[in-house]
Amino acid sequence: MKISIRNARKEDAKAAVPLIMEAIGDISMQMTGETEEMKITDEFVKLFTRTDNRHSYLYTYIAEMEGKVAGVLVFYSAEQAITLDANLEEYLSNKKGIPVKIDLETLPEEWYIDTVVVDPTFRGHGIGTELLIYAEHLVKQFGGGKLSLNVETEKDAAIRLYNRLGFDTVCPWTIIGEPFHHMVKTVEAN
Repeated sequence: MKISIRNARKEDAKAAVPLIMEAIGDISMQMTGETEEMKITDEFVKLFTRTDNRHSYLYTYIAEMEGKVAGVLVFYSAEQAITLDANLEEYLSNKKGIPVKIDLETLPEEWYIDTVVVDPTFRGHGIGTELLIYAEHLVKQFGGGKLSLNVETEKDAAIRLYNRLGFDTVCPWTIIGEPFHHMVKTVEAN
């Protein structure tokens, strides 16, 4: 079966948002300011269709298989993250009436894989690997540099995959109080 990867569109929200939420777990509550699943989903759809935050369709890529959304990649630079997260912090602070701070997830001058997730129906077809290779391709197009991601410390299978693809653990990381490995791969320009 053929896998194709394209830029996300606003109308991908219904299929992409539940996958992103599955991948990031409790972080979705921090990103939306909500605690109930239906409200988290509704708020995430709003964020996905906007253009000013890390979960916007503008920073999302869709893997399709058999004409369906099979996987999702959320990808941006560390420099973009500063503005995107400041916008999200302002939005959430206004919404909640108290200051909200988003945890930093990337080091300066990195290209960051925020989320890579495959629909359970399509797992086992190499889609996750293809999305990671696509992120590497994007970094090459942008002149090369460091490609990074964070992975929960107990996700051994994911860590093995990232190691196989050339990522090395460079330091421990904490997101919403949980331990992660910050992994980096240097990518040469085209």
